[in-house]
Amino acid sequence: MTTPSLADRLCQPRVLLVPGVYDAFSALVAAQAGFEALYLSGAAVAYTQLGRSDVGLTTATETVDIVGRITDRVDLPLIVDADTGYGNALNVIRTVRTLERAGAAMIQLEDQTFPKRCGHLDNKRVVTPAEMCGKLKAALDARASSRTLILARTDAVAIEGLDAAIERAEAYVACGVDALFIEALRTEQDMARVCAHFAGRVPLLANMVEGGKTPVQSAAELAGRGFRIVIFPGGVVRFIGAQMKRYYSSLLEHGTTAPMRDAMLDFDGLNGVIGTPELIAQGQRYGE
Repeated sequence: MTTPSLADRLCQPRVLLVPGVYDAFSALVAAQAGFEALYLSGAAVAYTQLGRSDVGLTTATETVDIVGRITDRVDLPLIVDADTGYGNALNVIRTVRTLERAGAAMIQLEDQTFPKRCGHLDNKRVVTPAEMCGKLKAALDARASSRTLILARTDAVAIEGLDAAIERAEAYVACGVDALFIEALRTEQDMARVCAHFAGRVPLLANMVEGGKTPVQSAAELAGRGFRIVIFPGGVVRFIGAQMKRYYSSLLEHGTTAPMRDAMLDFDGLNGVIGTPELIAQGQRYGE
């Protein structure tokens, strides 16, 4: 059975709940859980590949490499955070082309200056609306297929206020983008204003960051407001970080993994998740 494209899925009225992933293994586990699409954030790339903060240290090449490994392993639409496009409009063209070839279903571009920083950190800066519109038009022109969607994000709420962010978002929608993301909305009233303004015209994305600036709500609550896509982009990294601290502290203290065994997959359990028996059987069909 062929997986529906992200464009087809967004034509359906029900909300799309999308978990964050950071590599092929996390993507595989999320797919096995039953999700319909996946999200790769720039923050997750920085956290897991560099052990660093989301402050613009990652490169397009690193992101493309991870996207290619995820799409090789999992047949689900992947939304990819391409930060600022890693430079100007010409960089955006190259970024979009390489991410599309790697299998991205939707490419997210934001209007921060380069280098950027996490949308829930303070002291961000944004480019002019005209510069961002140029980058979005470059992205739309660069894609080989209109089925590769372009998601426009504005970070202007924290810098210029909600009115200015809505004005920017209007300009981005006018460029022809496929979806819209107004980052770091502070209150439920702000959410209501944004949804009243855009929900009937373009799919809106809600970003849920545990401990971030936006009130965390369920996908059902956000759908009721008018959001069509709900992402929890970094929750898995925060969860795994807490679990890893417990695991390593326990191993150092006890000199064995025995106290943690009930919270772990054993050897066969892990091989079952990643499909080792099926892989061995495939090799045997070719005479290995």
